[in-house]
Amino acid sequence: MEARLNYVGSPVAGTFLKHLVAAAQALTESTLPPATRELVLLRASQINGCAGCIDMHTKEAAHAGETSTRLNLVAAWREATVFTEAERAALELAEQGTRVADAAGGVPDEVWANAAKHYDEDQLAVLVCHIAVINTFNRLNVITQQPAGGYRPGQHG
Repeated sequence: MEARLNYVGSPVAGTFLKHLVAAAQALTESTLPPATRELVLLRASQINGCAGCIDMHTKEAAHAGETSTRLNLVAAWREATVFTEAERAALELAEQGTRVADAAGGVPDEVWANAAKHYDEDQLAVLVCHIAVINTFNRLNVITQQPAGGYRPGQHG
């Protein structure tokens, strides 16, 4: 498979991507657990069918010590017993935030309230920003058919 657009070869797309990556990097310095971050990024990418981001976040999570059992069960997190209540709240927020067009009123109050039971205001802000950023990356990759499979942990900084 060949990508429809070479981001690096496009001055506009390259600049945009540079700023998007910087925004994502700024979020990694929060107190949100890294495992939660990777699970959220992976789940949104699964929903959006972004092979490149699924490849990246699965490998990054595994490299950071995440188990294959948990990674394999992210898509079925509601039925899985391997996630904490806090992780489940974050995964639900990620799903609702990713599927915002499917919900007439956006993210339901009860989903937000459940996440707020487990995360402080700064962590909630980071979760929301991660969900927004990963959805942007997903759309860029899906629209331009970026190939997946060759990602190496740490490849993008």
